[in-house]
Amino acid sequence: MATLEEITDRIRRAAASDVALDKSIKLDLKGEGFIHIAGAEVSNEDRPADLVVTVSRRDLEAMGKRELDPMRAIMTGRLKLSDMALAMKMQPAIQSLFSKAV
Repeated sequence: MATLEEITDRIRRAAASDVALDKSIKLDLKGEGFIHIAGAEVSNEDRPADLVVTVSRRDLEAMGKRELDPMRAIMTGRLKLSDMALAMKMQPAIQSLFSKAV
């Protein structure tokens, strides 16, 4: 399993490529740290964001590899979203970002 630093670096590279996010996202990795994404800027700071995704590092990787369905993760409480409507709107960009980050 990748470390927080490795995942952050992968997301940083993916965000710098062709992934276009028009809102900021904070990944709360359940006590293992944070990844804040605002456009091409990616950090491990716990800053406010338009969408907060709370998920374990293991489940984040599983979703990126398409081994865990995000809807199943939501239904089972493994994934929590601060704004479901915004998450649904951003879903294609988020999935593209996560798939490039694993």
